[in-house]
Amino acid sequence: MTNPPCTGALRVPLTAPFAMAMLFTGAATAQEIPEGGLSLDVEVIAKQLDIARTQIEPRLGATVYDFGRQAIETQPQGDNQALNQLLLQAPGVTQYSFGQVHVRGDHANRLNGVQLPEGINVFGQALETRLANSVSLITGALPAQYGLRTAGIVDIQTKTGTLAPGGSITAYGGQQSWIQPSFEFGGTVGQIDYYVTGEFLHNNIGIENPTGSKDAIHDLSNQPRGFAYVAGIIDPNTRLSAILGASRSQFQIPNTPNLTPGLGLTVNGATDFPSAFLNQTQRQINEYAIVTLQKRAGPVDFQVSAFTRYSSAFFNTGDPTGPLLFNGTAPNAYRRSVATGTQADGSWRISPEHTLRSGFYIQGERSTFTNNSYVLPIDDMGMQTTDVPFTIFDSGGKTGWLYSYYLQDEWKLIPTVTLNFGARWDLVDEFTHEQQLSPRVNVVWQPTETTTFTAGYSRYFVPPPFELVAEPSIALFANTTAAPAITQDNIAKSERDHYFDVGASQIILPGLKAGVDAYYKIASNLIDEGQFGAPILLTPFNYHHGLVKGVEFLVSYNVENWSFYGNFAASKALGKGITSAQFNFMPDVILGGDQVSGSDDPHLIFRRPHRRQWAEGDQSGRSRRGRDPEWGGLAELPAGQSQRRSADRYWVCERDGAALRCPQPFRSGLPDPQRLRGRRR
Repeated sequence: MTNPPCTGALRVPLTAPFAMAMLFTGAATAQEIPEGGLSLDVEVIAKQLDIARTQIEPRLGATVYDFGRQAIETQPQGDNQALNQLLLQAPGVTQYSFGQVHVRGDHANRLNGVQLPEGINVFGQALETRLANSVSLITGALPAQYGLRTAGIVDIQTKTGTLAPGGSITAYGGQQSWIQPSFEFGGTVGQIDYYVTGEFLHNNIGIENPTGSKDAIHDLSNQPRGFAYVAGIIDPNTRLSAILGASRSQFQIPNTPNLTPGLGLTVNGATDFPSAFLNQTQRQINEYAIVTLQKRAGPVDFQVSAFTRYSSAFFNTGDPTGPLLFNGTAPNAYRRSVATGTQADGSWRISPEHTLRSGFYIQGERSTFTNNSYVLPIDDMGMQTTDVPFTIFDSGGKTGWLYSYYLQDEWKLIPTVTLNFGARWDLVDEFTHEQQLSPRVNVVWQPTETTTFTAGYSRYFVPPPFELVAEPSIALFANTTAAPAITQDNIAKSERDHYFDVGASQIILPGLKAGVDAYYKIASNLIDEGQFGAPILLTPFNYHHGLVKGVEFLVSYNVENWSFYGNFAASKALGKGITSAQFNFMPDVILGGDQVSGSDDPHLIFRRPHRRQWAEGDQSGRSRRGRDPEWGGLAELPAGQSQRRSADRYWVCERDGAALRCPQPFRSGLPDPQRLRGRRR
């Protein structure tokens, strides 16, 4: 999602007595209990259990940036802002043009301490800001309880009926047909604590406008979202809770006018198509549920959760004539992922100096895909043989598993120094079968009450996102305009990192606090994601090795009713040598333009001089990839958007040492001429 058009926006809370009477009836009934009765007990016990839950998973040694309820409400859009817009206030966070946030590489969402499996969510947000009582961004050298997605943890503590009793109805709107009604309602009934919220977002700028005009062409979106929390206090030390959430988003893919097809194709006698009238759309559905049992037993605290998540995306190409002329293929694509699993975390206070923590995570996931692609036939030289398109059907699926276990000890060496050390074991059995034992160690030194130093090392193991990996049958597209120049398609592997982090914070004056944090990551099989044409789905691939480094500064000042904060971050990410999903790239990108024999003819070599394959990102949100201006080029644009121009159709080739003028091979899913995007994980 793009930045909301705030100018002229109107936020109207509905506070008429009649509406409020209807909203608060349930809450008033629950709260009209004599002082000292059950309602007070439920509130006190719930808060005590909330504190105990945070002690199960401490953030010792990590870098934490917190947004409390007051900080969220004082943002210009308050609860109506998208969650990614809230996170952009934190250091080290940037946003790409599809709306995904980049937190030193990647991020994982956790709801009340439970890791939520990632979904197929390319545009927009599956979670709404309104449901959050607090949001914490956790980065740095993470303790052992955090794994699988490790660059940044977005930990959301949800609202409850005890934290947010009562309710409201809100209407918010503005430019670009922006209409966003919402509601929330919470309270307690006996020993039951409940909270529900929902919103509907409609606008004409669902995806970033690819043109410089004020109004985007074909960019309407409808995004309903809902969330519910219910918990029951079984006894003063036990709570059973459930979370339900859903989002269903529909997006039009925005168009760029006045483009001319550059592939020289003919479709049913047509050689041109008005690019402003392309009618591609994408629908995304995300649903999730979590059930958690939390228990305190003397020095032992633990919680056990079961979760499930359904996610799907459907891309509709509309009239295939235009996409075929511009891209050489017009796919209708569907992808679905269903994940189910369990997570348990516990802590044992052995002594005042030692706290032992342990836990496990198990997840099974079924991922399926279906593609029905319009293509045109071509001969061995890449020339079109008929203008009548035909369809190719491709489908597949796979079930994969993740297993994790961790053990760590928080050891207070002396009153001012705390050491947290442990290890985490992860195993992935999906498209690849890999495992790793990852040591973690963090040291926190607080020489004075106003000064804190942290240092840490973490070994990370990051599997490729299973819900985005597929095994297309490349051979089906041979001798068509969707045939890739390279048929090699190695499966993406797990990224393995050495991560170092040091930081310091200082309370300079009462209310005035400053901090600095620096990090350095050495990666093998660095995972990146690219959007390679239609459909608009991200595809993971690996660089052979990578390097990520950066530094962050922040300062905040709170005095009476005033709050000021600011931050600065600089980061650089480098990756070299693409080692998976090679068919998505042109030959000169794979081997730096030196030479590559990736075609079906072993004697045919594509050669382009002076090529350098590289990838680089910076903290300004820009992303660059190794394509050369001679054949297409990139225009570096804000917010990570990269633009690809039409490529010329001929390469310099060799067959058995003899130079030839060869047609440029078509590649699967050539991007729309106005767009090629991706994100660093």
